[in-house]
Formats: sequence, C-alpha cells, structure tokens
Amino acid sequence: MRETDPFADTAARLLRAARLQAGISLRALARRAGTSHATLIAYEAGRKCPSTATFFRILDACEYAVDIRLRPRIRWRDGIARGEELESVLALAEAFPVRAGRRMNYPVFPDPV
Repeated sequence: MRETDPFADTAARLLRAARLQAGISLRALARRAGTSHATLIAYEAGRKCPSTATFFRILDACEYAVDIRLRPRIRWRDGIARGEELESVLALAEAFPVRAGRRMNYPVFPDPV
C-alpha cells in the first residue's frame, strides 16, 4: 500500500482543475508545459509529485497565476497551548447553561390594513 503525500494529492486536484477549467487536453498541456503526457497523468493521479517549479510551470501553461498568502499560526498565547485554551473556554461555557423559560413569547405584529 502506498503512503500518501498530502502535497501530491493537493497538487493533483489543483492541476486537474486548472487543466479542465482552461479546457486543455493532457497532450496539449504537455506540449505547452514542456513535459510528457505520461508525467502529467501521474501528477493528476497523485502518483508523482511535481517540483514547485514544475507545478508553477504547468499552472502557467493553463494560464493561471499562483498567489500565496502566508499567515502566522498561533500555537501558544500567554503561555497556554491553544488546545488547552479551547478546553478551558468550553468548560467555562458549561458552567453557564442556557435555560429556556416555561413560556415562549412571540412578537405581536399589527394586522395588515
């Protein structure tokens, strides 16, 4: 059983979606991107993982640009792990249960004229 590479699976989905949205056949994309038809099939199936440069070159051949946004991942705040912080917030929420009244009051709207 092959071990899955999360980037290969993501790259496979993105490459296939870009090619299909661009309306390009595998053979035409292979010519445009300077790679082989068989290699593109392996990339789209997730059997092979393209290098970053190859990934960008194939997307460029589909006339797509790649924009990357980096954002910091918060793992610790004030010396507390984020998971522990969530657990303490949930425990606090349990201390204040929501209690519904015995009777529900509905808004009263005037009769239309």
